[in-house]
Amino acid sequence: MFEAFVDGLVLVFQWPAIGFLFFGVLIGIWLGAVPGLGGVIGLVLLLPFTFDMEPVPAIALLLGMYSVTTTSDTIASVLLGIPGTAASQATILDGHPLAKMGHAARAFGAAFTVSAFGGVFGALILAVSLPLVLPIILAFSKAELFMLGVLGLTMVGSLTGQSVMKGLTVAFLGLMMSTVGYGETMPVPRFNFGFDYLLDGLPLIPVVLGLFAIPELIELAVKNTSISSVPREEAVGGNMYEGVKDACREWWLAVRCSIIGTYVGMLPGLGGAIVDWVAYGHAVQSAKDKSKFGEGDIRGVIAPEAANNAIKGGALVPTVAFGIPGSLGAAILLGALLIQGIQPGPDMLTSKLNITFSLVWTIVIANIVAAGMLMMWSKQVAKLAFIPGHLLIPGVICFVLMGAWLGQTSPGDWVVVMVMGLVGYIMKRGGWPRPPLVLALILGGIMEQTFQISMRAHEGPSWLWERPIVVGIAGLCLLTVILAGRGVIKRKREKDETVTGEGNEFNPLVSLPLSLALFAFFTYGYFESQTWPEMAQQFPFTIAVPAVFFALYALGKDCFELKGELQNKGSLAVVWHEASSRIYFAKMAEFFAYMIGILILTLLFGQKIAMPIYMFVYLIKWGKYSPKLAIGYALGGYFVLVAFYDRVMHLFWHPSWLDSWAPELLPDWLPHWLFF
Repeated sequence: MFEAFVDGLVLVFQWPAIGFLFFGVLIGIWLGAVPGLGGVIGLVLLLPFTFDMEPVPAIALLLGMYSVTTTSDTIASVLLGIPGTAASQATILDGHPLAKMGHAARAFGAAFTVSAFGGVFGALILAVSLPLVLPIILAFSKAELFMLGVLGLTMVGSLTGQSVMKGLTVAFLGLMMSTVGYGETMPVPRFNFGFDYLLDGLPLIPVVLGLFAIPELIELAVKNTSISSVPREEAVGGNMYEGVKDACREWWLAVRCSIIGTYVGMLPGLGGAIVDWVAYGHAVQSAKDKSKFGEGDIRGVIAPEAANNAIKGGALVPTVAFGIPGSLGAAILLGALLIQGIQPGPDMLTSKLNITFSLVWTIVIANIVAAGMLMMWSKQVAKLAFIPGHLLIPGVICFVLMGAWLGQTSPGDWVVVMVMGLVGYIMKRGGWPRPPLVLALILGGIMEQTFQISMRAHEGPSWLWERPIVVGIAGLCLLTVILAGRGVIKRKREKDETVTGEGNEFNPLVSLPLSLALFAFFTYGYFESQTWPEMAQQFPFTIAVPAVFFALYALGKDCFELKGELQNKGSLAVVWHEASSRIYFAKMAEFFAYMIGILILTLLFGQKIAMPIYMFVYLIKWGKYSPKLAIGYALGGYFVLVAFYDRVMHLFWHPSWLDSWAPELLPDWLPHWLFF
């Protein structure tokens, strides 16, 4: 094995493989940092260029790019509160509060350090344990994979927010949303409400961007402030080197989470979605002092970032050993291996082990190189946290909307962004955690499929108590809920009101309408699912039954808390005034008016014209900047749209009213793609 380990390293360092690896790393850093893009987009873009390449350089290019997106996505998670990929959701909880404290550079220093460490350590753990993990992987059937999904949802639902019940209710909402569109096993339309757009299901990217990006941008706009609420000169202890020191001090946590990331990554289909939450949950449960988690605890950055970089090595095992891709990205990589004549199978762990190790080494080197580059740039990137928000908002909105457009290249993608942005803002202000919804939406399809297969294979639910691993995972779920509930009760008894972060706001007047809406939606889902064939109704019905009771509990709790607020404040008018002062209804409406304006301008003139117009108007009207700066900003946005999204990505643009007649008026020497 050691000889194969060394041979794999030699293969990677041969020219031109190492050159293509570095090139892939640069592309991956960019794709990971831009909201809405990510590794899958990069694989799709680069795959055609590898058809005529030799196997090792081709895989070095693709895997080098793909493996570092979970390193650079930290930038969006920390600065904007947007999960760049599914594996960086947990980083938001403490990373973004650190940026608001002016400690973005510290968060970057810690994250990039443990990212490199996680990639290297994960590969070493993988190399040592390859002979041992195969029987374990083979022991996991669909039933075990379903329960792992339940465990992931339980962890994220229990560890975010002050109310465990609200977290779990949101998880049920995400699962119900995952059933929108045609069923997993039957072509029966579900919850599409007559819209053809929803037949293919809710696109993940617009949902995520709307849920996380829009609420943060609203706050920047209405408060007229920078990401950091602390001036740069007062941000003491927030430099990059402090973050590196944090990573060194918490080395044992990084080691444990790297091990978690490696082994969880081996589970087909679930690893990337739950690994950061498993690591974050471990960090919280193992910490003596849990009081700072959710409000800027550096351990909340170290744990998920160590795990989500170690996962890539572990994820190679089911892909190359069994030909079972655990994600869309792994599926594209599998296709690239087949194109290059590399046939997945048991031989990849025996006679062709050196090739497998070359893949692992590619991931290791890519993570180290990416971490080094980002370390050099982190100081400059962190300065974005101190830039006035109005200068950031138009550019970020452009990336958010264009990233969402990649969903189904339909105006419906932008409508989803706006609707989920409104929902996300209400959830944030009403004390409802958002991460459980996203994780449930990601896992929903996998869980429905594994649930139905398990029910058919065992002719009923007997697998829930007959399979030992299933019972063990169920016990972990129950233990997680109990421990989380005890923590919430303890904080309330101690009257600890210093806890902040995701899902910890207290605003029953805002939360109550959402609780009522969820109760109505789950009730509707319960009765609506009864009209579908058995295979189509089985999973949504199973979700709706407990979800109704969870939502009813949340509704009752909100009513009780609102009653207490009325007794303390004296009248509904006072309570309403305080709630509205924190929500900024008028400014929020103005923000969404701008977004609706972008949609209307797009239908009239197309994105290439609509986006720069929006940037110019926003900076002039809301930002109060000079026309010179606004024009320069708009021209920069236009250049990005044309040079990157059009010329590089060859994006399909929405046909506009202007497209139907204006191109005929342009001279022949002027390229039409400049405007349409």
